[in-house]
Amino acid sequence: MSTCTTVSRDLDEPMPGTAATATTWLLLEQPGPWGAKALTSSHLDPALGRALEAAAQGTGVRVALIRRPGPHADFGTAAVRQVYAAHTVPGGVWLRGATTDDPGRLLDVDFAALGRGDHRSFDTALDARAHTGDPLALVCTNGKRDRCCALLGRPLAAELSAGGVDGVWEVTHLGGHRFSPTVLVLPYGYAYGRAQAHSVEEVLNGAREGRVVVDGCRGNSAWERPGQAAELAVRRAIGEYAAEALSVVRTRGEAPRWEVTVAHVDGRHWGVVVTQGASLPPRPESCGAAVLGAPARLDVVAVRERRPAVLVG
Repeated sequence: MSTCTTVSRDLDEPMPGTAATATTWLLLEQPGPWGAKALTSSHLDPALGRALEAAAQGTGVRVALIRRPGPHADFGTAAVRQVYAAHTVPGGVWLRGATTDDPGRLLDVDFAALGRGDHRSFDTALDARAHTGDPLALVCTNGKRDRCCALLGRPLAAELSAGGVDGVWEVTHLGGHRFSPTVLVLPYGYAYGRAQAHSVEEVLNGAREGRVVVDGCRGNSAWERPGQAAELAVRRAIGEYAAEALSVVRTRGEAPRWEVTVAHVDGRHWGVVVTQGASLPPRPESCGAAVLGAPARLDVVAVRERRPAVLVG
């Protein structure tokens, strides 16, 4: 059976620069079935879902629903739900956790502050604490968005969970379903595509040690997509895998060409040229697409270290 995922893999569509963008992720446990737009088409109160969408608009916060791997027959709403918030911008990375029996308390959170990396209102509203367990692996499994997410994502989440990997959750939407199974790893915010259980375990082992695995990586959600591609290119060029070593400090230009400045914590800088083109030949961008498309692809065409000016006097 041909799917958008098999076509993307067969055509070797590049993945860097395709991650969802969010400086902060806000995750709410919601058992049971999810619709295509899960915040308003699950057993979460749709009025609350709409209010959360509105509160997050323009703040850098992305709200998603999570659930434990396994069967999803509806046995009623969970009395106590897990909630996480994670800020992914290097130099200010954190992951906070809480439980609540009233998800409406999320509306007491200052979403603008949360997007900037200030978790105080989240802590106050939900009595949250720093997460001290293993990194989180969020596997997209929402088949109502695209069947590949269910066909490929759910078995991956189940395999990881059955193998004793802690921190595994199913999540509603990470984008890029043609790269299924897709996985987001928190707290650092790096997304992966075409994932397999052994590769996810390698990524999680790295995250525990503060390292990034670049193979199969789509990018860091903290950056816009040209920055995602540029940062990964610098990592490969210099062999730098420390999770918070690099930051995207400037992006100039617009499609189809950007000049991105990537900075190292040690003071070094690189100029990276990123171009946008179309992925050809045309292919289904999702399994439900009625027409063929040519999804945008980002290519890094130059990586140059910028040497500091030497003053002569």
